Amino acid sequence: MAWSFLFPTPLFAGICKSRPLDLVFIIDSSRSVRPLEFTKVKTFVSRIIDTLDIGAADTRVAVVNYASTVKTEFHLGTHSDKQSLKRAVARITPLSTGTMSGLAIQTAMDEAFTVEAGARGPTSNIPKVAIIVTDGRPQDQVNEVAARARATGIELYAVGVDRADMESLKLMASEPLDEHVFYVETYGVIEKLSSRFQKTFCAPDPCMLGTHQCQHVCVSDGEGKHHCECSQGYSLNADKKTCSAIDKCALNTHGCEHICVNDRAGSYHCECYEGYTLNEDRKTCSGYLARARPPGLCIIDSSVVYASPGFTQSEQTCSAYNRHLDSRAADHGSVAVRNYASTVKTEFHLAPDPCMLGTHQGQHVCVSDGEGKHHCECSQGYSLNADKKTCSAQDQCALGTHGCQHVCVNDSAGSYHCECYEGYTLNEDKKTCSVRNKCALGSHGCQHICVNDGATSYHCDCYNGYTLNEDKKTCSAIEEARRLISTEDACACEATLAFQDKVSSYLQRLNTKHILSGSFSASA
Repeated sequence: MAWSFLFPTPLFAGICKSRPLDLVFIIDSSRSVRPLEFTKVKTFVSRIIDTLDIGAADTRVAVVNYASTVKTEFHLGTHSDKQSLKRAVARITPLSTGTMSGLAIQTAMDEAFTVEAGARGPTSNIPKVAIIVTDGRPQDQVNEVAARARATGIELYAVGVDRADMESLKLMASEPLDEHVFYVETYGVIEKLSSRFQKTFCAPDPCMLGTHQCQHVCVSDGEGKHHCECSQGYSLNADKKTCSAIDKCALNTHGCEHICVNDRAGSYHCECYEGYTLNEDRKTCSGYLARARPPGLCIIDSSVVYASPGFTQSEQTCSAYNRHLDSRAADHGSVAVRNYASTVKTEFHLAPDPCMLGTHQGQHVCVSDGEGKHHCECSQGYSLNADKKTCSAQDQCALGTHGCQHVCVNDSAGSYHCECYEGYTLNEDKKTCSVRNKCALGSHGCQHICVNDGATSYHCDCYNGYTLNEDKKTCSAIEEARRLISTEDACACEATLAFQDKVSSYLQRLNTKHILSGSFSASA
């Protein structure tokens, strides 16, 4: 079985949102953990806090401090922001000798993971997580307590340092062990584990990564989930990613007398056939064709005037219309003259023109072909549909010839414009896009903090207590040992540390013997 010894770089900084947790740190502060090493543990805790979304509705944090005794430093409901949390962590001090890991886990269950202490109930579906950090072997029955904790739904991570017993770590942690057991050789590198927990607790945000494939708007739902939405006037297609303009014309609620033309963002406007003008109501049309009489049959007799429906039955009107027909006869060849005895009867036959009658049903333009025939055409930017009557805007975006780097949006009359994903701006060429926020992309490589300096530049910064390395990306902890140990006498310093190790080991053995002799006396 492979154990986690590697420390991935914080690739997810700035591009993930942590899932809400009830998180309890259980930290070993026994005598074997030296002051500088305990500071490293607190930095490790603070680093993880920095990667989380802290708040009453997000992640809540508590800390249980243990050695031979156990102390709950603060509860899940005590702090609701990162700064107050980190200040509280910085104030924690070591306890004493002993490594009562089982008692510490039991205290976490009894005091930290309770509704009264700020934990959220089972109906909230908020995960309960504990991270125990130790550098020794438990001096109590930790396996039974850890099993009870896991049975109640607490997910246990075990972090071992230096002399930590690997078998004990396995007994404490949840399954699968290769995802819940971690080991580092010294406290000097424990901080690097924070990026591993960041990856565990943070779900990458596809909206910030730009991998969402939403045509218009990407909305983050948390825990790495998202959904797509459309701009106003558009509706989401069945693929849940692309958008289509709401076709007001197709709904037949537009009220246009002649032609309805779809505009961008689901709006529309009315137009008129050739020879007509749009009235002030922007719906109806007027023009000379609207006042013209539909062509038909007009018969003049010596005593009676016959007219087709819709014509005034007067000789003057009918004669005038006949003159109109005479002017068109040469083009249409539709006039016939017949003589009847003493009465001259003239019949004018002109095939009805659907374009003039308004019976053509063409959506845009009706073109007369003569002899009562016609065909329909479309306005510029539209194409004739299979029914040979209606028109559809040419989808320049679907053709793939638009040249937009990110998003192509169809406008009216077959035109289009380009837009960019969130976090980008459209360049002057109106086609390509540039990053507006380099830090949001997560490709900056900063180990701690990425700071935007403008539309295209940034620089890296470090957490308090760290300094930026020469590569201007990574950070190193400021050597706090200078405040604790004089560097003037390195030999004396090493001798002192070696002496402390021997005393600590001797006291631990005495303590173990005392516990064992006490248990035998009690049984006797």
